[in-house]
Order: sequence, then structure tokens, then C-alpha cells
Amino acid sequence: MEFKEKESYNFDDLVAIMKLLRSPEGCPWDKEQTHSSIRQNLIEETYEAIEAIDTQDTALLKEELGDVLLQVVFHAEMESEKGAFSIDDVCDGICKKLIVRHPHIFSDVQADTSETVLKNWDAIKMKTKSQSTQGEVMQGVSKALPSLMRSTKVQQKASKAGFDWDNADGAFEKVEEELSELRSAYEQGDHAACEEELGDLLFSAVNVSRFVGADAERALYRACDKFISRFTAVERLAEESGLDMKKATLAQLDSLWEKVKECQK
Repeated sequence: MEFKEKESYNFDDLVAIMKLLRSPEGCPWDKEQTHSSIRQNLIEETYEAIEAIDTQDTALLKEELGDVLLQVVFHAEMESEKGAFSIDDVCDGICKKLIVRHPHIFSDVQADTSETVLKNWDAIKMKTKSQSTQGEVMQGVSKALPSLMRSTKVQQKASKAGFDWDNADGAFEKVEEELSELRSAYEQGDHAACEEELGDLLFSAVNVSRFVGADAERALYRACDKFISRFTAVERLAEESGLDMKKATLAQLDSLWEKVKECQK
């Protein structure tokens, strides 16, 4: 397959390059790959694109979106080689889905608010997927999602079926209940029950996040960043004061932690 370098490339060029890389005369590594072998790549590239969004780095976002697009084209080419579907079929499918789920644009359905649009979207999605109950909709939520994100989606589906707390009080009380049950399981030395109750506690915490208007996944993401920042500062303070953190008492470390918290407020 002949390839000529250009000043500027487009989507068709990306598809052509991938075909060349996967051809008999192509790259040994690219030819060896399967859906499973590059599965992690798709996950990693997606998260790197998300990080570019979170850091508002436009140049990085452009690069990372390209990396995500590469993964889409890569997987599609593997199926094209088997005669299953091509990247054009992928584009055809998503275009048709968008048209069907936007009847207020491509048909005569009225939808003047985002709320109405989303309500119609969910109804159309259930119909096209032959789902008649919210339980079936829940089962359709991908198990590959991060657990906090999956929990949020499952709870949102339950709420649409009327299975939800009237207000945040019920959600907070459920967290306290699950925490008590986890403590009880721990005190009894029941490790299997501890895992189950911990799951219930985390699921309940996600419920609270919905009522307070927070994204559980983003909240934990930021909590991790905050902990790393504070721990790094504690290490720096310990070094400046000649304190060996591995030999320091909990009280000494807690004192440094509180100093850092106060400085970062």
C-alpha cells in the first residue's frame, strides 16, 4: 500500500494509515494486536483525555482526543479485516442513533427544555433496546464503569422508577445505618460481611452525593488529589524539622497534618 506524506491529514488518512499498519507489509506490533491486548489502551487514553479536560489544557486535549480516536479506528479495523463491520458502519450507526434520539430536531416532536429532551431520550432508548422496566435498564448499565459512576447511574434509574428517598435525610440516615453494620461486622471478625457492608456503605455514600448535588467520582478524584498534596507538604515539613516520618509518633504526624490543613484553607 502506497503512502504519501502530506502537509495536513484528515480522518480518512487516519483510517488509511491504520490499514497500512495492519497490512502484511505493515508494523509487526500493530499486526499482532487484538481487542483484548489493547483494551487497556482505550481505558488509559480516555482517562488521559479526561485529565486534559479537568486541567483545561486545550493543546493536550487535542492530542489526547487523537489518541482516543486512534483506539476507535484500531478496533474498527480489526473487525473490518474479518468482514464484520467497518469504521463507516460505526459512523453510520452513531449517526442513525443521534437522529432517532433527537426527534425534536429531525422530526416533529416538541422538546423545549433539556429535561424534556432527556425524558424523550430515555424513553426512546428503552424502546430501541426492548427494555420495558427500569430493572432491565439498570442491567444495561455497563459493569465496566468505575464503581462510583456505575452506582450513580443505577441509583438514577431507580429514582426514575420512584424508588428513592424523599430528601437527603433518608440518605444520610442510611449511611449511618450501613456504617454501624460495617463496624459490627468488623468487631465480629467477619471478613466476608465486612466487604459486603463496606460495599453497602459506599453505595449509600453515592446516594448522598446525588442529594447534595455532587459527582461521587469527581469528589473522590479531588479527595485523592487533596490527600497527595497534603501528604507531600507533611513530608516537606517533616524534613525541614529533621523528623523521620517512619519513626515519628502518630501525634507528631497529626500535628504536621493539621498545620498543612490550616495553611491550605
